[in-house]
Formats: sequence, structure tokens, C-alpha cells
Amino acid sequence: MDSKTAIKQLNFLKKSGSKMRLAADDWPTKFQTLISIILSARTRDETTIKVCTELFRRYPTAKKISKRSLDEIKRLIYSVNFYNNKAKNILACSKEIAKRKKFPETFDELVKLPGVGRKTANVFLAEYGNDEIGVDTHVMYISNYLGWANSKRQEIIEKQLKKLFPEKYYKEINWILVQFGKTHTSKKIKNEILDEVKKIN
Repeated sequence: MDSKTAIKQLNFLKKSGSKMRLAADDWPTKFQTLISIILSARTRDETTIKVCTELFRRYPTAKKISKRSLDEIKRLIYSVNFYNNKAKNILACSKEIAKRKKFPETFDELVKLPGVGRKTANVFLAEYGNDEIGVDTHVMYISNYLGWANSKRQEIIEKQLKKLFPEKYYKEINWILVQFGKTHTSKKIKNEILDEVKKIN
């Protein structure tokens, strides 16, 4: 696979996906963006956005969430998958951020926060214009299917994609592939389209 072909395939996928709001999009603060990404793991974006809208309506800042009880946070985010662990993580994350004078904005700072792994940190950084690639299940599946990558490990896939694509495309990759994956929810139809994408050269 060469870079020129991969870019053509990425552009095709961009046109094939419906434009929709994803969980990381359009929040007014970096804190809210980060919390929404944490809550979005293994959860539909529509569900995450609805839950976060209500959560942030009540408690829009790290300081305000940090003062709530774990049981209350659980009740507010009950609709997201793995809400028990996520409630613990966003409460601990909020407490950590509330203590700081400056919001953590580097990869190394972000992954030290409770609930923030490699994918979450990279999606957050890309959302704010940094050249990073968040590798989630959509990115993993499509990248392997098209031959852009050949691994199930996030870090390896990330490195393979960064080697294949020019830097200016990094921050778009997750967004494009998630949009495509959410548009074509049938695995049969998704694979039929990806088989056509494979023919692009």
C-alpha cells in the first residue's frame, strides 16, 4: 500500500459517510470534550451526547462534578455502557483536573488522568487541531480490512497509519472512519463498500 492510494481511499470513505455529530464534537470547553470522549467508549455517540448534555447542564465544570457523590454520577450516566467504572473514572478525573491551574493538554499529561487511555487522549488532541490519530474499533477494523495496517494493537496501528499517511491527514482519520462506520452499520454492506474501496489505485 502506497500513500497516494491510501489518501484516495480515505477521501472516498469521507464522501461515503453521513455527516453527523460525534461524541467529541461541539462542546464549549475542553473539560466537557474530554469527559464526553471517556463516556463514549463502547457506547453510541447519540447516547453519549444525550447523557453528557444533561450531565453538563447540571454540572458544567470539573469543580462542580468533583463535589458530587459517586451514586449521583452513576444515576446521571446510567445509559452509557460500563457506567459503574466510567462514573468512578470521571469523578476521579474531575477531582484531578479541579486541583490544577492549567488544563492538561499534552499526551503525556492526559494519559495520567483516570479513565484516559491512548485512544481517548489522541481523539481529544485531534479535536483541538493536533496531528494525532485515535485508534478505536472503527479505525482498527477498517484499517486492517483495507491493508493500511496489520495489527490489533492500538499503538502499532497508530504507527502504521502515521507512516502511511502525510501528517496533515492524521486528525481527520478517526473522524472519517467513525462517520463511515456509523453510516454503514450492516457489516455486509460495509464490507461490500470496502471491497470496492480496495479497487481504488
